[in-house]
Amino acid sequence: MEIMTNQRFRNAGKYLRALVICSLIGSALVVCLLIGIFIYAKILGPPPLAVPQSTLYMASDESIIGESHTGEKRYWADITDISPDLIHATIAIEDQSFYEHHGFDYKRIAGALLADLKAMAKVQGASTISQQYAKNLFLDQDKTWTRKIKEAFYTLRIEMSYTKEQILEGYLNTIYYGNRAYGAQAASQFYFGKDAADLTLAESAMLAGIPKGPSAYSPLASFEKAKQRQKLILTSMVGNQYITKKEMANAFNEELTFVGEHQYYVNTIAPYFQDAVKAVLKSQLDLDERMIELGGLRVYTTLDRQKQETAEKTIEEVMTEDTSMQVGLVSMNPKNGHVEAMVGGTDYEESSFNRALQAIRQPGSTMKPLLYYAAIKQGFTPASTVMSKPTTFRFDDGQSTYAPHNYNNKYADGDITMAQALALSDNIYAVKTHLFLGEETLVKTAKDFGIQSKMAKVPSLALGTSGLRVTELANAYSMLANGGKRTDPVFITRVEDYKGDVLYEAKGSNEQVLDKDTAFVVTEMMTGIFDQTLNGYASVTGSTISDQLTRPYAAKSGSTETDSWMAGFSPQLVTAVWTGYDDNQTIDLVKEKAFAKEIWGNYMEDAHQGLPIRQFTPTKNTVGVYVEPSTGKLATENCPAKRLTYFIKGTEPTEYCSLHLPEYHAEEKQIEKEPTPKEKKPWYKKILPWTS
Repeated sequence: MEIMTNQRFRNAGKYLRALVICSLIGSALVVCLLIGIFIYAKILGPPPLAVPQSTLYMASDESIIGESHTGEKRYWADITDISPDLIHATIAIEDQSFYEHHGFDYKRIAGALLADLKAMAKVQGASTISQQYAKNLFLDQDKTWTRKIKEAFYTLRIEMSYTKEQILEGYLNTIYYGNRAYGAQAASQFYFGKDAADLTLAESAMLAGIPKGPSAYSPLASFEKAKQRQKLILTSMVGNQYITKKEMANAFNEELTFVGEHQYYVNTIAPYFQDAVKAVLKSQLDLDERMIELGGLRVYTTLDRQKQETAEKTIEEVMTEDTSMQVGLVSMNPKNGHVEAMVGGTDYEESSFNRALQAIRQPGSTMKPLLYYAAIKQGFTPASTVMSKPTTFRFDDGQSTYAPHNYNNKYADGDITMAQALALSDNIYAVKTHLFLGEETLVKTAKDFGIQSKMAKVPSLALGTSGLRVTELANAYSMLANGGKRTDPVFITRVEDYKGDVLYEAKGSNEQVLDKDTAFVVTEMMTGIFDQTLNGYASVTGSTISDQLTRPYAAKSGSTETDSWMAGFSPQLVTAVWTGYDDNQTIDLVKEKAFAKEIWGNYMEDAHQGLPIRQFTPTKNTVGVYVEPSTGKLATENCPAKRLTYFIKGTEPTEYCSLHLPEYHAEEKQIEKEPTPKEKKPWYKKILPWTS
C-alpha cells in the first residue's frame, strides 16, 4: 500500500513537472509571439489615417462655393477646432480611461465578459476609442473573431505610431453621427448649423450620445431617448470632473434648436469655373480623380463671387430667351492673372461644355491690337497712313487672290492712320500691314502674347481667321493692360490637404515679355474705339455702347459670320466675351450681333462699381501730342477735331496739319482750275506692288 502511494506521488510529481515545463514553454511561446507581433507592427509602420472626405472649393474671400463627395459628408477638423465640451463628453461616455491605457482597457474587458456571462448574451461593449477608430478606418462591422483580431492588431499599430491627441482627433473626424454625417464637423453643421468649435455643452452632450445608435439616439429620430442619453453623458462628465452639477443642470435644461439640413455646396455657383479648377488640379497639379473628389482637399480659388454673380446676371439680361446662341466670358485681374469670373455657356445643366475654356473660335478683328503692336515694334506709329479702298491681293504670279472687305463695304478711299484704322476696324489697313511685316511676324507675336492655339501663316490671319480660346484672348489683353508682363490664367491660389498642409501655392511672375512703351501706345490706341473724334468714313466700333461707359477703357470688337467678340480692359480688370452658335450657324439678326458688346459694356461698368476711376499711365519713353485724326499730323488751332495721341519718343509727328488753314483752302480752289496732275505713287505701292 505504501509502495503504491509513493508511486502515485512520483507520478504526480512527473505530471506536475511536465505541466510546469509546458506552461513555461507556452509562456515563452506567447512572449515570443507577442514580441513578434510588436516587431511586425513596428516594421509595418504607422497605418494611414486618411479616410474619404469631401473636397471643398473656396472663393477668393474663402467662402465655400462647392464640394465633392460620394454622399457621405466628411469634413476634417483639427482637434483645436472641436469644442472641448464635445471632446470631454465623448471621452466620458466612450472611454473614460483613454489617456491611461495603451489601446486596450483590460478592466473594462473583464467587466464586459462577466456581464455577458451573467446575461448569457452580448450586453456590454469594451471597445476603447482607439479600437473603435481602428474599426472605423480599416474594417467592416461584422462581429467575427477574424475581425476582432484584425481590430486588435490595427489598434496596436495606431497606439504605437500616434499620440493620444492624434488618435482622438481622428476618431472624432470619422465616427458616424447618423444622417450621412461623418465626423464632428459634418454632424455639428447638420444638427445645429454651426461649426464643431462653437458647440455648447448641451449640444455637445446631445451630439456625443448619437454614435451609440444613430437611428435610436438622434434627436431627430427620438428626442426622448436623445434627452435620456444626454443626461447620462452629463452625469458621467460630472463624475469625471469635467463639469459641475450646476453646469450639468443648466445644460440639461437648455432649449436646443435643430437644423436637420446639410450645408450642401453643389455646383450652383460658377459651375463652369469649378470644372476648370478641377481640370487644373488634374492636369497641372497631377492629382488623380479620387484624390480630387475624396481627398478632403481645401482648394482656394481666384473666383470673385460678386463679379461672378454680375457676369451671370448680365448675360441673363442681355441674351434673350428666344435665342439659342451661346456665350463665353472670362474676366481677369491683369496684374496677377487671377480669373475672377467665368461663364462657359447659358445653361450648365443643359450643356457643361465650357465655351470660355474649351471652344476654339475665330477672334476676328480682336487680333488687330497684336498686329499693330508688332507694326509699332517695326517702326510704324499711330500716325502711319495707308490707302484704304477695295483691294485685291494677288499671289503666286497672279494665280491666287485675296480680296478682304470692310464692314458694310465702307472705305475711306484715301489714306487713313493706324489709330483710325484700329478705331474703325479697317480691314484693308490690317491686311496690308500684315503682309508688309511678313506673315510669320504675327504668328510669333501671338506666341509672345501667350496664345497657344495654332496660328496659320496666311493673309487673313490679320483678320482673326485662326481660332483661339476666350481665355487666351483675355490673357493676351492682360499683357497689354499690365505693361507687357507675362501672365497665365490663374484659377487656384492654394491647395491644402485635410490636415491643412499646403500641397500647392501659386507663384506670381514679373517676367517682362513685351516692350512696355509699345504696349502703352497700343493700349492708348485701343481707347479710340469709343472716341467719336476718330470718326472718319464710318462710326468707331464702340460707338453703340460708348454712352454708357463712365471710365477709360481700352478695347476691341471682332466679328466673323459665325462669331461675335468684345474684349477690353481698364487698369484694374480685363474681360473677353464671345457669343455665337455651337454649330457655327451664321449670325444674321442685328440684335444678336450686338450681344457681345452689350454684355461686355454692362458687365465692366457693374464690375467696377466702388472702384476708383484710373487712367492708363503713360510710360517714361512715350510722349503725347495733339494730332488731327484724319492726317495724323500735329493739330493746329484751326483743326475742328484734335486728339491726344501717344507715340514712342522720337517717332511723334513734327509736321502740322494744313488742311484747315485759310491759305490751304484758297490754294485748293486754285488747283481745282488747273489740270489734274499725274497721281503720285504712294510709298506702300512701292513696297506692296501686288496691290490694286
